[in-house]
Amino acid sequence: MIACDTSTLAAFLAGDPSAPDVVKLRRALQEAVLVLPPAALAEATSNPATRSAAQNLFAGLPLLEPQPDYWLRVGAARAALMARGLKARLADALIAQSCIDAGAALITRDHDFRHYAAHCGLVLA
Repeated sequence: MIACDTSTLAAFLAGDPSAPDVVKLRRALQEAVLVLPPAALAEATSNPATRSAAQNLFAGLPLLEPQPDYWLRVGAARAALMARGLKARLADALIAQSCIDAGAALITRDHDFRHYAAHCGLVLA
């Protein structure tokens, strides 16, 4: 099971075919192992320029459903990073915790997720 962040979804929609993260995304789609964190789907379908394409491509993919106490773990992970003086945007925290809970590796080009990998147990693909 492999999940994808909004940054990679946006690059895929923009037609960036040779970027390493887009290649991983395309392979995950072909192998039918791609799942989406709900926050990534919401972000991808929020851009008016790519909304229709995102809905057509990603709407049928399985979502990582929140587990019990998900919201408390999101807050705890975000607080742990903020206490270290690290960047911890809320959308990133939601995506990272969805992946951590499901045991899904995350495809991303957003370097902020390295903090979740280093301190919270996120696996990067």
